[in-house]
Amino acid sequence: MKLLDKGVTMELFFSVSALEAAGGDVLIKFCREEDYKKDPVLKKIDGVLESGIKDIYDSGEFEGKLNQTITLHKVPGMTAKRVVLAGLGKPGKIDHDSYRQAAGTLSRIAAVKNSKAVSFFLSDGRAVKAGSAIIEGFMLGRFEILDYKTGDDIVKDKLKKVEFFAKDRKQINALKKDVGRGQVTAEGVILARRLASLPGNKLSPEKFAAEARSLAKEYKIDCTVLNEKQIKAEKMGALLAVAQGSAQPPRFVILEYKGGRTSQKPVVLIGKGITFDSGGISLKPVLDMHKMKGDMQGGALILGTMVTAARLGLRLNLVGLIPLAENMPSSKALKPGDIVTSRKGKTIEIISTDAEGRLILADALDYANEFKPQAVVDVATLTGGSLLVLGYSGAPVMGNDIKLMKAIKSASKATAERVWELPLWDDFRERMKSPIADLKNSGGKPANTATAGAFLESFIGDWPWAHIDVASVDDEPTGRPYIPVGASGVGLRLLVKMLTDWK
Repeated sequence: MKLLDKGVTMELFFSVSALEAAGGDVLIKFCREEDYKKDPVLKKIDGVLESGIKDIYDSGEFEGKLNQTITLHKVPGMTAKRVVLAGLGKPGKIDHDSYRQAAGTLSRIAAVKNSKAVSFFLSDGRAVKAGSAIIEGFMLGRFEILDYKTGDDIVKDKLKKVEFFAKDRKQINALKKDVGRGQVTAEGVILARRLASLPGNKLSPEKFAAEARSLAKEYKIDCTVLNEKQIKAEKMGALLAVAQGSAQPPRFVILEYKGGRTSQKPVVLIGKGITFDSGGISLKPVLDMHKMKGDMQGGALILGTMVTAARLGLRLNLVGLIPLAENMPSSKALKPGDIVTSRKGKTIEIISTDAEGRLILADALDYANEFKPQAVVDVATLTGGSLLVLGYSGAPVMGNDIKLMKAIKSASKATAERVWELPLWDDFRERMKSPIADLKNSGGKPANTATAGAFLESFIGDWPWAHIDVASVDDEPTGRPYIPVGASGVGLRLLVKMLTDWK
């Protein structure tokens, strides 16, 4: 499987063109939910169709509602073979994510999937400014995993060319830059999705580390991988404890991107990398255990973010830390009641071996001190409780610094990757104390997302820190316009936006 499929087989083109001359098998026009006569382009098409647009709107067949589409065939005077109208919704509610959603919906309709060349006719400044969102939605909506399917009945996407048309050269130049950034960001999300979709027998800690090495080399990111012996030398007892039940040895990936001044302290990003989580001795229920191949999506997001930052040439220093292990039951496995010693020296009583993610993050959070960071953000599929808190609609976030939390929330709003802040009350910290060790790794079901955050807080240094629990958004159950069923990659666009705007 090719993890980073640049362009996802598509080539991008940009041209100045009038409506009639805009070519392609399919020409796409975005429409608002309003009187079609207010849109000069629709009014023009209505004229050549002899009130055809009026009839469509009057019948309710198409009204410009968000994610509505309709295909017009052989429009007189048009170079394009077909014209697709795509709804954005009510004018006062349209934002960049409206374009992203509409583009995602478009990417999967038959008229587009069966075409080799698709064009976007961006007839106004608002659409031009949404170029990044349009290409993100279009690329992410097309994503699918076909690597393990066999047979002649597999329908593969035929699309090879996407062209953007605008009214003048100034708009085209702006589009090239914006769409280019969107394309690179979407490819980062796809990288994370591909990694998180790999089954446990295809992605061990060592194989993940090898992929990280390969990508780091290609994009001039420094990469160090600690093996089991080196992890022991670092006294990462919590990571080793999680890994001891598996035949697959742990790894610890260290990525360094140096885009800022030499004197600039780095932002450290940490991602949980459990390549398969059975729950260990505290075995998970069989229902949906197969989805635990994606318990390394935090690590995938960090790897994808580091690659994307390097490709975009972001002007800051970044460190990515990815602790990798497989959580399995065996005669050698960690047991409930055991006590382990973390790299920080804190002892931890094991209440549940299925609360393993916070253990490997604990050692990574302490290791972050080696880089004297200006801030640390960890991302993890940490608790099932996050799903109870926010459903599939957003990710809980916790932290100790107002400025950092504002940066995350601002990026969340800009990217429509929603987060909601949970408190870190003293009650939660008290519940993570053990009568026989410094800490315990589970505080029980009540508020377990927040108590997990309180546990992690015990391992941070004297720097701004935030924890994002993506367990509520990592796996899309039904499919949305630009997030198909399966591994979502949600969180990467937020991180890239946060880092792009970093001050």
